Amino acid sequence: MAAETKMVKDSYSDDNDEEENFSDDGDWGDWEAADKDDDDVLESDFVCLFCDSRFASCDSLFEHCHLSHGFDFHGARKALKLDFYASFKLINYIRSQVAENKRWSWGALQKCQLEAKDVNFPWDEEKYLKPFLQEDSLLYSFADDEEEEDEEEALDREDLIEDLQKLGDLSIVDDEAIGESSMTNNGKCKDVNRISNCDDVKQIVNGKDKEPRACDGRLVGRNIRKVNENYFGSYSSFGIHREMISDKVRTEAYRDALLKNPSLLSGSVVMDVGCGTGILSLFAAQAGASRVVAVEASEKMAKVATKIAKDNKVFNDKEHNGVLEVANSMVEELEKSIKIQPHSVDVLVSEWMGYCLLYESMLTSVLYARDRWLKPGGAILPDTATMFVAGFGKGATSLPFWEDVYGFDMSSIGKEILEDTARIPIVDVIEERDLVTQPALLQSFDLAAMKQDEVDFTATATLEPTEAETEARLCHGVVLWFDTGFTDRFCKENPTVLSTSPYTPPTHWAQTVLTFQEPISVAPATVLSGDDRLGAVGTKECPASSIQLRVSVARASEHRSIDVSLEATGVSSKGQKRRWPVQIFNL
Repeated sequence: MAAETKMVKDSYSDDNDEEENFSDDGDWGDWEAADKDDDDVLESDFVCLFCDSRFASCDSLFEHCHLSHGFDFHGARKALKLDFYASFKLINYIRSQVAENKRWSWGALQKCQLEAKDVNFPWDEEKYLKPFLQEDSLLYSFADDEEEEDEEEALDREDLIEDLQKLGDLSIVDDEAIGESSMTNNGKCKDVNRISNCDDVKQIVNGKDKEPRACDGRLVGRNIRKVNENYFGSYSSFGIHREMISDKVRTEAYRDALLKNPSLLSGSVVMDVGCGTGILSLFAAQAGASRVVAVEASEKMAKVATKIAKDNKVFNDKEHNGVLEVANSMVEELEKSIKIQPHSVDVLVSEWMGYCLLYESMLTSVLYARDRWLKPGGAILPDTATMFVAGFGKGATSLPFWEDVYGFDMSSIGKEILEDTARIPIVDVIEERDLVTQPALLQSFDLAAMKQDEVDFTATATLEPTEAETEARLCHGVVLWFDTGFTDRFCKENPTVLSTSPYTPPTHWAQTVLTFQEPISVAPATVLSGDDRLGAVGTKECPASSIQLRVSVARASEHRSIDVSLEATGVSSKGQKRRWPVQIFNL
């Protein structure tokens, strides 16, 4: 299952062309004025940690903090031995303290900290990895000039996911969305004070000062409901369901798992979470299930699934005497809609996967259904999910198109688009020929046994250049995809795999593309052996023989979204290392 709107390689719409305004005399005055406005904004992009002053660079900001507020950022980092993430959290911690108390003193805190010889800093809490100010440029620039770290220091850090798991536990109120991670499965707020400590505090709302306002669990609930309504409403479009059903790789994998494993389905009670049109429920009824509970939160699609079940004479009522019943409900609230006993389901089936596997955060609902309704030892379909990663080259970008447009060089557009994609994930079909490294396993999930908090993860992988290569190639980023398995643990007669790999026929999920801020030159070690190469690792002069990745995926503060962080370290054939700054993407 994937969302209605895909992000494509060229994100510029033709409609924008009509909005470009040239002056009557054909000059570029409007553009120049716009550029000037942009320059004015850039000149004051960095906000002081202690006051409202703005600066054009990190250096000038830190100098001001040192001279005017007695805070030496670089000195503190060195004295306290703070790595990138600890420093990142320190900035957010200071901003949060100053927001609560303008007279807050770093000096007083440092004195107490050093006297106590306490190694647990107050900014060690996970919530300080979430930017206190939205679009805080300082967070992504303070380490630009750092010297390269040793690989041990870069990879032995505390798992980033431990800092991301509680992104919702904030003192920041976002008008559009408040974190799912602050909610329990029944939609009630765990700790409202963490989210909305509003008394006598000037709040930061979407990066702007705002007067205090009443905040409570009802506000959180309204935002969650709003996102859910939009999410389930997006699946009311028949076009989406046609796209998913027409995806033969997807639909036939589920069909085969349900129809070709009679020992599993015959006489079983089946639950289909997020049934949509009811296609999987229809397969289950056809396979001989004694009861099929199709759960669908979209009111429109629940009615559609009911009508389809009746038309195919499998609906469970006096007229049709079938086995299929449709519950218009979220699975977490199912007991309000139908009579069903806990742990009474033999087979739980769901097509829950989103882009990058975890987008839409539907897996947590499936795991809730597993824990609440599935019998001990019952089957979950699919029962495994595996994420893979590989590096992609120039052919997977828009650069080749813009380099030759009817004989004209428009590569400047392609380069600008590529720069933009380094900030946002792209969903697109990547061809095998455009991969420049071998694939690597990133993360595996056992859906029959995993816990809900294991949906968020941090994993490492090493990308090796394709052995067939005889020269260096640029790796412009990484592509993520997934396989889901209907293994012989439950599908004993006919196990099968649903793959979204670039090596197999494309699916509606395509692949998820994360673009590096700077391409990394790579070449097999066999090509580089024996050479003494000068220059930075990953450049044309000194290609990397492997790329070490550290990837974290976590449910974002915006309900049903995910955050992906990406770290890349290039390793030369001589063991030299170069680490690039962490990139954070939101999907």
